[in-house]
Amino acid sequence: MAPNELPILRRLVMGGWLAALAVLAAAQEKPAYQEPPEEDKGSARETEYAFNPLQADKEFRVGLFYWKKGSYRAAAGRFEEALKWNPGFAEAWFRLGEARERLAHAETRATERDALLDAAVEAFQKYLELEPEGERAKTARRKLERLGRRPT
Repeated sequence: MAPNELPILRRLVMGGWLAALAVLAAAQEKPAYQEPPEEDKGSARETEYAFNPLQADKEFRVGLFYWKKGSYRAAAGRFEEALKWNPGFAEAWFRLGEARERLAHAETRATERDALLDAAVEAFQKYLELEPEGERAKTARRKLERLGRRPT
């Protein structure tokens, strides 16, 4: 190689490295936000619930996880979701009542506390309606009596 070709070769190598770095930098940049196409804008709709005991069981198990963590609001939400998939899921009604009762005891505003206690009573009554002789029926009746409601 001739001595005068060396600077040209260096420039080509440096140019190649710079081009490669520019390509990498462009690949790492986040694309700008794009509005969804017109047909996608109205497609977000509420979930349509149909009887699905498998989905109900999944939501229930997630609710138990939140219950064990002490996140009673999240647990109640999952138990409610389970009941949308399977309204006859007695255990979910019982656990929903317990979660609402715990939330009521933690609530400082009287109106919110009363609403939560009323909701807990409804859940315990629904459990007893579905499972009058169930394994938690005795506990549900005790809770209703303690809350000042006569068990059905």
